[in-house]
Amino acid sequence: MPVETDFLASLNPSQRQAVQHFCGPLLVVAGAGSGKTRALTYRIAHLILNHQVNPENILAVTFTNKAAKEMKERIELIFAERLAQEKEGQRLDLLPEHQQIKLRSRVYKDITKHLWIGTFHSLFARILRYDINKYQDPKGYQWLRNFTIYDESDAQSLVKNIVTKEMNLDDKKFNPRYLRYSISNAKNQGLYPEDVLAQQPNYRGRVVSEVYQEYQARLAANNALDFDDLILIPARLFAENESVLGYWHQQFQHILVDEYQDTNRIQYQLINLLATNGETNKNNLKWENRSIFVVGDADQSIYSFRMADFTILLEFQEDFGDSLPDDDTRTMVKLEENYRSRENILEAANTLIEKNSERIDKILKPTRGYGEEIYCYKAENEIEEARFVRQQLLNLTRENPELEWGDFAILYRTNAQSRVLEEAIRADIPYHIVGGLKFYDRKEIKDALAYLRLLTNPNDTVSLLRVINTPRRGIGQKTLDQLISASQELNVPLWEIISDETSVNTLAGRAAKSVNQFAHLIKQYQANLEHLPAAEILDGLLDASNYREDLQNQGTEEAENRLENLKELDSAMMQFAEENEDSSLESFLANASLASDLDNLNEGEEKISLMTLHAAKGLEFPVVFMVGLEQGLFPNRQALDDPASLEEERRLDRKSVV
Repeated sequence: MPVETDFLASLNPSQRQAVQHFCGPLLVVAGAGSGKTRALTYRIAHLILNHQVNPENILAVTFTNKAAKEMKERIELIFAERLAQEKEGQRLDLLPEHQQIKLRSRVYKDITKHLWIGTFHSLFARILRYDINKYQDPKGYQWLRNFTIYDESDAQSLVKNIVTKEMNLDDKKFNPRYLRYSISNAKNQGLYPEDVLAQQPNYRGRVVSEVYQEYQARLAANNALDFDDLILIPARLFAENESVLGYWHQQFQHILVDEYQDTNRIQYQLINLLATNGETNKNNLKWENRSIFVVGDADQSIYSFRMADFTILLEFQEDFGDSLPDDDTRTMVKLEENYRSRENILEAANTLIEKNSERIDKILKPTRGYGEEIYCYKAENEIEEARFVRQQLLNLTRENPELEWGDFAILYRTNAQSRVLEEAIRADIPYHIVGGLKFYDRKEIKDALAYLRLLTNPNDTVSLLRVINTPRRGIGQKTLDQLISASQELNVPLWEIISDETSVNTLAGRAAKSVNQFAHLIKQYQANLEHLPAAEILDGLLDASNYREDLQNQGTEEAENRLENLKELDSAMMQFAEENEDSSLESFLANASLASDLDNLNEGEEKISLMTLHAAKGLEFPVVFMVGLEQGLFPNRQALDDPASLEEERRLDRKSVV
């Protein structure tokens, strides 16, 4: 007999309808603040409790790592609450702390650790750890399972090196950043280098194609993937290998996708293949004990510049559903009750968005009071605007002592707008910039991670070159050029040359001793990978390489900050080991590569947040200031003559306030 579904009593009728859906396709059109995360988490719990679905057969895709963590915590809480009622006869929060921990640990062991919940990139990177060796690249490139994931700065550096050193191009005429962006766009459309040239049969297109070709060759030589490869390669692998696709199709019987309006075509292809096992005729799809459950809202699509395509959501009914009108369909549910914003805010948002034509019709319905009138301040210029915001911040905190600085956010259209705001508030208001330099992008952190990446993947030449003379060991560029030249002539990874003492003695001249000492250091810690915790390996490397000592000897405030950041990295590694069953160094490095600045946003930190409207996705603040709402800036000038772009500007404006 199924377990009683009392735990669904807190859901509204639309949420309950979505949660209780079992097999087949379902599109949940979830308006802003309508409880979509609640619907997703309760659906997963319902599948396990009432349909005895094995947790490892559930795949849930989120937009951010932070959202994935929140989803797991909510699911864990649902099951721990039920255990508390069944075992102890009372609410979980009334139990002693040690009993709460015991119950949550049991839920983790039995359920949440087996669920596949994460972003597209993290989930499919995990799949590639199993099967990337089965991928047949058309150019013959191969990757091993211990591949490194290059973050955007690594990818930019690699492209720049190809442009300026390998191809000797003028980086002013062929900007490496532009070329990297072009390659990323091509990958997000599933294009090979030759496809780029076919689309742009001119000199610039040929350069992009050639740089793309060499970039992919260098990635393979380094046994590395960039973020786009984490989506593109699984899609190609599934399309070309029926056996691999069949295995993962069988594994993931219930697929859930959050923020479906922000998927791109390659991500859609992945989900489609996993759900259908490659079957292209909708009428032949077998949904017995299977489902695809997507949640999204075309009105909240704001990432077209990242190749997101909200028409994928609009096409769901045609691709998977019954294609019936909204009032008759059984494969679509609308969540329209808003639990976040006041009625006056929703009225403004509904009035704004109804001007858009490409959307699924719905109206956000208020569940809270009318609220204060919307206030618009017209400033003469951005300096006066910033002064007004500062004064309002001071007034609000004085008149509302319950408000803390962490409750405030200032949103703007572009990062360039932050300067004037910072100058206005820095004297007496604590703040931080969301979207600035990420923790994992700081020099000392990237240095430390490069050491660790080299241990797990010696073929990673980018990491090798970053640390071989960091701190300085007297290994100059001339020596490195000779070693690199030898590796290219022999067509072997640079590490094979550097790790061979005879080769180093022949090629490195007076720097041979330093190169050999570096190679010995790396070999020593490679031998300890299986025996020592990741945090101990990091500590040992920082000491044995003299990296920590070098910072201590500098004696500057900046060096002290770098040392503190390294301590924080050590703490992050220990926390990762406590929270994850797979606490290997390789797993930690993958997690670090996929981290975003939003994941590192400290909840409760007593600073106001300054960020772009795009960066605010998924975040909530009691008090929000929107600045720069003027023609040519928001909406931006380019959108004024493009109806599709203007519709996205309306979606962005609406998304920021509801």
